[in-house]
Amino acid sequence: MPGETHFENPWRGEVTLVIDQRPQKMRLTLGALAQLEAHLGTGSLVDLVRRFEQGQFSARDILALLAAGLSGGGCDISATDLARAEIEGGAVAAARAAAELLARSFSLPGSTREAAECA
Repeated sequence: MPGETHFENPWRGEVTLVIDQRPQKMRLTLGALAQLEAHLGTGSLVDLVRRFEQGQFSARDILALLAAGLSGGGCDISATDLARAEIEGGAVAAARAAAELLARSFSLPGSTREAAECA
């Protein structure tokens, strides 16, 4: 919403992504993680984390991770609509946000900077 301020809470694993000029909060809830596993179809969340750590993630991984995080953050946007949306900072910002979201979901705040910088 215009004029609305969005503060992310790293203790809850939150990351902000600006989509179509609107800041959206992302968070990987248990339901969002289940959605992510179902969407990826193969492998596990450990495999996904490993791909990000090794810099071997795909655009499909990024899109699935962002869609799940947005769902967990309360934003109802389909992966198809997200793929068409304008993400502030482009593909690089999307990859960094996805890496940060994954890192914050599985670590303590303050220990995620290196993971996000690898993306």
